[in-house]
Parts: sequence; structure tokens; C-alpha cells
Amino acid sequence: MAAALLLVPFAAPAPAQAQDRSLDPYTFPIATSVQLLPVAAEMRDGYERTSFKHWNAGRIPGDGCNTRAEVLLAEAVDKPEILPGCKLSGGRWWSYYDSKWLTSASALDVDHMVPLAEAWDSGASQWTAERRESYANDLAVNPSLVAVSAASNRSKADQDPAEWLPPTVEVSCRYASEWISTKLRWGLTSDATEREALTQLADACPATTVTYEPAP
Repeated sequence: MAAALLLVPFAAPAPAQAQDRSLDPYTFPIATSVQLLPVAAEMRDGYERTSFKHWNAGRIPGDGCNTRAEVLLAEAVDKPEILPGCKLSGGRWWSYYDSKWLTSASALDVDHMVPLAEAWDSGASQWTAERRESYANDLAVNPSLVAVSAASNRSKADQDPAEWLPPTVEVSCRYASEWISTKLRWGLTSDATEREALTQLADACPATTVTYEPAP
């Protein structure tokens, strides 16, 4: 795996996104949560990034801020100024993948916790276009979308935890929890190699829990 599994639970600056609680959340120990993931082979056939419409108009279609901008606004530790066209000026963000402070919106990517290609491989290929759009713009819960440095997001690309973990080893428990949470929320599967990597992470993170809300 990409990082040693000598891990401890880690409390990093947390996103401040508001949550829609239309369904009651479930919370389980991380080891239990791994076992809830169905195991299935991944299928990349037919994948195109455009199969997931993003970014859409976000929570308030008329405000000029798309999903990406709304995540950046919600996760800013120091709020940026909102200029015409929802251009963001100033502000400060914490990229938890690589433990960096960033002071320009252009230096951040909004990462899909489970990348679009991985979601496709894990069951989203069978969804309607509308459900894939909902997945790609999921503002209802914090773990689905996360503002991180562009460098760390592009290093991750479409890799799962068997292939990539955040360069800041201390956040691996949090990352594993949020990955599992997203897969459970959307009913996605894991392949055997991914499942083994998550099992190892769970063993290294015994105090970590996973909370998820099933997607509507």
C-alpha cells in the first residue's frame, strides 16, 4: 500500500458543510463497516467522465455559485470574498490530504472522495444519468466532496485505497472512514484487493467509526 499502516485516529480541521438529514445516519466501528461493503469485480467498460454531469448549479441555482464553489465556500477556514460570477477572492483552506494551508481557490481541487471512475466501476454504470449527477454533486453530507490541494487530488486520480493513501499518514484513518462512508451511502461495491486494503486499515484504526446516510 502507499503508506505504512502505523496509524492513529487524527482530528484535522473539519469541513463546515451543512448536512441534509432526510434519512437517519448509521454509525458502526470501521471493521464492521468494511464487512458491509459487497465484494464484486470492477468493470470500467463504457466509462466517460461526462457520464457524471458536474459541476451543476448547486443548492441555490440562481446564486451563480456551482457545486465546486459551494464546497470551497463551506470548507474555507477564513471565508473568501465573493465577487460577481461567484469568483472567489482571498480566503484560506486546509488541505487535509497533505496537511497544507492554501490561500487561493485556484490552488484547490474539489475531490470526489470515491472518484467518478471508481464509482462507475463499483456500480454507478447501472445508474440513471440523474443519479450519477446527484452523486457527482453530493452536497448533502461532508465526506462526499472535499476541498484539497490540486497536487494531492491529481496524485490520487482514480485510485482506491489499495493504490493510494493521503501523503499525511496520520489522516489515513479519517480517509478510510470517509471512503467507506461514501461507498455505503451510495451502495457501491469494493473489489477484493480494495477490500483487503480497507481491512488492514480498519485493523490499524480500531477507535475509528464510520457514519453514513443512505442516499435518497
